[in-house]
Amino acid sequence: MVLSKAKLMTMAAVLAASSIIFSGCGDDNKQQQAQVQKAQVKAMKVIRRDTPLASEYAGHLVGTDEVKVQSKVSGNIVEKYVVGGQFVEAGQLLYRIDSRQYESKVLQAQAQAAEAEVRLNNARIDLARYDELLKDGAIPEQQATAQAATVRSYEAALAANEASIKLAMEDLADTKIYAPMSGQLGVDDVAVGTFVSAGQTTLVTLGAPDPIFVQFSISEADYLRFMTVQGMQSEHNPIDVTITLADGNEYPFEGRIVEVDRELANNTGSLIMKAIFPNSSGLLMPGMFARVKLTGEVIPNAILVPQRAVQQLLGKSFVMVVGNENKSEARTVELGDQVGSYFVVTKGINTSDTVIVEGLTNLREGVDLDIKEVTPGEMGFTLSNVTSTYNADAGLNTPSTNPNAPDNIRGR
Repeated sequence: MVLSKAKLMTMAAVLAASSIIFSGCGDDNKQQQAQVQKAQVKAMKVIRRDTPLASEYAGHLVGTDEVKVQSKVSGNIVEKYVVGGQFVEAGQLLYRIDSRQYESKVLQAQAQAAEAEVRLNNARIDLARYDELLKDGAIPEQQATAQAATVRSYEAALAANEASIKLAMEDLADTKIYAPMSGQLGVDDVAVGTFVSAGQTTLVTLGAPDPIFVQFSISEADYLRFMTVQGMQSEHNPIDVTITLADGNEYPFEGRIVEVDRELANNTGSLIMKAIFPNSSGLLMPGMFARVKLTGEVIPNAILVPQRAVQQLLGKSFVMVVGNENKSEARTVELGDQVGSYFVVTKGINTSDTVIVEGLTNLREGVDLDIKEVTPGEMGFTLSNVTSTYNADAGLNTPSTNPNAPDNIRGR
């Protein structure tokens, strides 16, 4: 079969067009395959800044002065002048105990003293007479000496009776119970008619609400670190103590460490400490729980990487960074302290590196990367122990440069 020249030219054109189409499809497939092979990751620049170290501990609030108000005498409560929860001033009358028996004891002691005074006066008159008779030799010396001893005996008896009067009057005065200091009463106050025993029954508890202690325990290692830091710091830059309450809000005033126990607890190896906080508003109450944060040492020019970027393998730590030609590159790093969402890195990377923070699952070294750069703010990373302002241009938390800002905002 012989094909005409026209048909041959038509077939050649069709074949040429087909080769162009199929060759074009092949190029598209190669491009798609190349894009599929790139690992999609999120990455951010390494942060470098002065970084204060902080440690948190569980603590609870206790009153600076708490007393159990008790009576020095026994009896029934006949009058009550306060209610539970009331604020009282030092010296304010709280209760009165039935005083009738104590009034009787005062009268009885006074009568006994009067009787002893009469005996003493009679004995002194007799002694004066005996002294005159002794001068005349009318009585033996022994009789006068005996009378002098009797006078001394009656003098001692009168002194004892006078002491009984004083004790009875003190007991009578103690039937009125006064506030030993200013503060707030508890709601454990006893009611009128209650019989109270001297030195045993608690009438009410009383505590001073301002200032207030937060008590917490730290490890031996933390104690040595913070006490060393405190020793190196001046009195104008002590360890910062802050607390976060149960609702997650940080108390707006800072405290200071005022008490440290003299020894470590044998069973836990921890040390009890107390920090004092102002509480003029009365917001803080004894028994409340709080997270205590101690901030002391500052690492200058610390290099920080997010905890999420750090991986552990065979006892070593490493991060993936964006290497040459946008390929993944593994770096072995040495880690320091943990600060908020970050680790301090002491060796292995520098500020020119970009670390991968998301997409690390099954990521190997040398893989082409499809990179999306993110900021710490977008990832929710924070330096929780540094008060900062949000920098919209850089997209990360950085200290304010406003010279009029408070010290805790400008950074230290």
